[in-house]
Amino acid sequence: MSVGSTIEWTEATWNPVAGCTPISPGCLNCYAARMSTRLGSMPNKTGKKYGGIVDKSKSGRPVFNGKINLDYDALKTPLSWRLPRIIFVNSMSDLFHKNVPLEFIQEVFKVMEQCPQHTFQVLTKRPGRALQVAHKLNWPDNVWMGTSVESKQYYERIRLLQKIPAKVRFLSCEPLLGPLPRIPLKGIHWVIVGGESGPKSRPMQGTWVMRIKEQCEKKDVPFFFKQWGGVRKKEHGRELQGQTWDEMPEACIG
Repeated sequence: MSVGSTIEWTEATWNPVAGCTPISPGCLNCYAARMSTRLGSMPNKTGKKYGGIVDKSKSGRPVFNGKINLDYDALKTPLSWRLPRIIFVNSMSDLFHKNVPLEFIQEVFKVMEQCPQHTFQVLTKRPGRALQVAHKLNWPDNVWMGTSVESKQYYERIRLLQKIPAKVRFLSCEPLLGPLPRIPLKGIHWVIVGGESGPKSRPMQGTWVMRIKEQCEKKDVPFFFKQWGGVRKKEHGRELQGQTWDEMPEACIG
């Protein structure tokens, strides 16, 4: 099912896959795991899709347990959307998780290719697998490929992303857990920055955000500031230096 989204940098979400596995510190307070807990309790088709994919950690946090549910019914949904939309693919999973079969990934890419009116944003913490299978996928111009980089320990994800033949490659520095000095921005077309939100969220320092913004300006890379985050993220807002920063690689849309 495709639905409208409150995520600031997209317009809709499309989730043909449900489930994941924690892979790095950015996964600690995963909002998708929290949401899956609620969705999995529903006595309907949605409950079946999201049921059994989340356990509780020793600290009581909901955590994905590695089980992957493929939603074949949702696979063709974007074909019914005629008006152009920017669509975040798999906000509740990772398309390049090892337990998502290559054949299913290919089906997702086939649908994206059949919908040139839309822009599809694919975000992964597993760019290594994405690169491994990239030659077995068609990469239409309306598919943006991104990776999450929560700290400088994960710059290797950027280097892997740079080798993937997507027209637009982007970074999601959310939740930003530390400074990101000297980001390798060659071949990167967009950077999103955001603080962690929700229960037990970890704080983000303003200097970390400003240094990233300065690097983007120097390299002429569009910069999008999503949020400061916090337990009550709306109270902290989205302004940086007194304004919102919603830059996008607009020339590549449509």
